[in-house]
Amino acid sequence: MRNQTVVIRYNAGNIRSVLLALERLGATAVVTDDPDAIRAADRVLFPGVGEASSAMRYLRDRGLDEVIRSLRQPFLGICLGMQLMCRHSEENDTECLGIFEEDVRRFDPAGLPLKVPQMGWNGITSLQGPLFRGIGEDTHVYFVHSYHATLGPDTRAVTEHIVPFSAALGRDNFHGVQFHPEKSATAGEAILRNFLEL
Repeated sequence: MRNQTVVIRYNAGNIRSVLLALERLGATAVVTDDPDAIRAADRVLFPGVGEASSAMRYLRDRGLDEVIRSLRQPFLGICLGMQLMCRHSEENDTECLGIFEEDVRRFDPAGLPLKVPQMGWNGITSLQGPLFRGIGEDTHVYFVHSYHATLGPDTRAVTEHIVPFSAALGRDNFHGVQFHPEKSATAGEAILRNFLEL
């Protein structure tokens, strides 16, 4: 099937809202954990909310960690999906996929009057890469997370909550966003559309 979008099924939730967002853009996707279907797709989405170690265990048990690393088509990780693309997560001391060089750390409020998890709208700045075509500096998008990716060479957007962190990462065909584009109104739709047009 031509122009096939696949959403990877793994031990994480929140796939339904991503599918609905794609439908609003006139796109459909197949949800699968089948390696052959993932390799054959024209683009791959890797959304999720949940816990890092159990999600990585699911991927490794099915050989999907190696499948993901081998992909050459446009690939987008969302929320937990982006975190799993990093090198290591402090969440249960989890070795992740290592696609991006950054590490994932828990927010430490250290007495500051800021809550963990970050939940709500926040601005993204220092925008780079094709996902942010037509997106203005300090556009607000929707976040729900207790862990964050550090700043580093793969950072493609920055947000601050307690500390500055990577709101988006990118390297070659791999892209990741910490925020939820499917819950981020017109800005999120534009970011998803930019991905679908890669």
